[in-house]
Amino acid sequence: MSQSLADLISADGVPAGIRMWLKSSAYTRRLLLGASGDPWESASQYLSYFSQAQGLLKPDVAVIEVGELFDSWLSRNPELKPELGGKRKLSFPLRKLLEQTQPRALLAEVVEAVLAHLRGQKPLVLAMPSPRHWLQHANGLAGRGAMEVDSDSVEDAAMYIADLARAVSVYEVGGLLFEEAVGDQSSEPIDLELYRPIINVAKHYRWPLAVRLGDAGLVANTALSEIDVLITEFGLERSDMAQGVNVSSTLWSNEQLIPLRANQFYFAEVPSDERPEHVLDCLARLRG
Repeated sequence: MSQSLADLISADGVPAGIRMWLKSSAYTRRLLLGASGDPWESASQYLSYFSQAQGLLKPDVAVIEVGELFDSWLSRNPELKPELGGKRKLSFPLRKLLEQTQPRALLAEVVEAVLAHLRGQKPLVLAMPSPRHWLQHANGLAGRGAMEVDSDSVEDAAMYIADLARAVSVYEVGGLLFEEAVGDQSSEPIDLELYRPIINVAKHYRWPLAVRLGDAGLVANTALSEIDVLITEFGLERSDMAQGVNVSSTLWSNEQLIPLRANQFYFAEVPSDERPEHVLDCLARLRG
């Protein structure tokens, strides 16, 4: 039986089984496959890469970067790119990308292979760009310039992503993570209520739901209370939910780590060009 994020978080939001959550694909791809390496050509190729990466860094949470899968597939199938901009609607490029059967089938094969490899030892989380972030990214892939993101388009994007998540509902996924854009200084505060289709799907399949905030603020509403894990730079003054403290900006420069509260764990994104010895030293610091 596979683990869930819920198995590592107590009813009062204390992440008893999580000390260190990593975003490390850029680093491990370079280290294990080279600068132009691509692990997404087949499920067997991905599993070989994934097992090496897990053995190297030993994170508490296993993560599959779903957005990278679709980017990789599109790079090998560039004939689809003109079709992404086939309609003017802002959400159309994302809809067109996510409805492709080949990357969906590959995702299912990868999830099945990784779960068999993990053997229930740690939860498998599917990480994806948030609806707002993926909407912007897909429009960029379609060759469109800067755009104003409206709430209706974000809700449409959430609906398409929820449909993608349903496609792997037969597997014992341990949770979903949605990541906002980092460095997007122009963003309005994130309204999680616009992600309602995803929240409803996660509830239906009993998938814990995590959100990583970028540089934008957060609208305080009832949707926030339906998020199981929130990852931020400094954490929120809430004791009723598990929180990841993003130490990516301080860890690699050997600055002092902030002490964790009872409901917090460390989150870190590993730079792609970081030295392996330094990475292992820093991860040892996170483990305490």
